[in-house]
Amino acid sequence: MKVMVAEKYGFCAGVRNAISTAEKVLAERGRVYSLGPIIHNSDVVERLAKKGLITVDNVEQIPQGATALIRSHGAASEEIARLKEKNADIVDATCVLVKRVQQIAAQMEQEGYRVVIVGDREHPEVRAVVGCTRNAVVVGDASDTGKIGDNGRLGVVCQTTQSPEFFGRLLAAIAIGGFNEMRVINTLCKEAIKRQQAAVDLCRKVNTMFVLGGLESANTKKLAELCKKYNNRTFHLQNWDEFDKKVVLGCETAGVTAGASTPQWIIDDFVKKLAEV
Repeated sequence: MKVMVAEKYGFCAGVRNAISTAEKVLAERGRVYSLGPIIHNSDVVERLAKKGLITVDNVEQIPQGATALIRSHGAASEEIARLKEKNADIVDATCVLVKRVQQIAAQMEQEGYRVVIVGDREHPEVRAVVGCTRNAVVVGDASDTGKIGDNGRLGVVCQTTQSPEFFGRLLAAIAIGGFNEMRVINTLCKEAIKRQQAAVDLCRKVNTMFVLGGLESANTKKLAELCKKYNNRTFHLQNWDEFDKKVVLGCETAGVTAGASTPQWIIDDFVKKLAEV
């Protein structure tokens, strides 16, 4: 089978930084606590766990004085404050773009804007941004706009891994409401957009499209969602173990892309084995 790989795919700078930071501090200290999975890829999390990275759900699970790693998605201000109270040695691996969203949201709130975050309210990046404000509103679909209120000064940002189409659609829904002023800062990740465009370009050229990455990865899910719009034979898989030969029966060409938290070895393994089908 002919297999083509998207022009842009796989690890982004933020993920590379988070993993390299974790590996460096693990080599120095042997045991490190990660406040949530460092990235949304179970294979990477398991590999780092073998080196001593312990993933916890909340600050209370981190021992007094321990080394605490802030994952690529960031952490809320209250969580950082609680870690300091516990005398934790904090290692911050937050993506610089996510950090920027946190700073912008906090600054706009200080300037009197009602902060509106466009994105998935359950995603850790969004929760962390919310946690850097006092009264932010998360808008994940048009029905959420009623929570904003009328006649206010709105400061709008977006989850970094969303698509321009999604951001634009929700901005239009917000703009229909009553407000005195709406300030919009484009906080979308340019690398994520390039991967989305490359994925869409490729999925139009092949019989079947595979999107590799963690099932909890927001940017990977967005890639799969976009590809599905243009090629209904799109499949979101974590790795080769989830491949089913039946889905490529009768296909001559297959495309492969991967989310920003998918390691290269998973991609290489998948492409090699798919070409042999």
